[in-house]
Amino acid sequence: MSTDLYDAFRQGELFLRAGQPTEAARLVQPVVEAEPANAAALELFARALLHSAQLVRAEAALRQLVELQPDDGWARFALARAMERQGKDASEHRRLAAALGFDA
Repeated sequence: MSTDLYDAFRQGELFLRAGQPTEAARLVQPVVEAEPANAAALELFARALLHSAQLVRAEAALRQLVELQPDDGWARFALARAMERQGKDASEHRRLAAALGFDA
């Protein structure tokens, strides 16, 4: 990861912690585009999208994260939440999240 991308990632973390998820997503999006296999960037991007209620985009990012890390219980749970908030059936992801030990 280049220095610019790393700086954008770190800034995104700070904005998300500061309660500014839309700005965090804007900052992290180029990182995800440059490094689509970077699970940490995808997770941060997905969290920012979820917190800013950008549910369609969050679902897409979470599906990408689940594809990269099928055993990530949080990603499965978050994907289920994003889907449920859109009125979609997410029972499969809920079950997998619980089986992976994440049943918050």
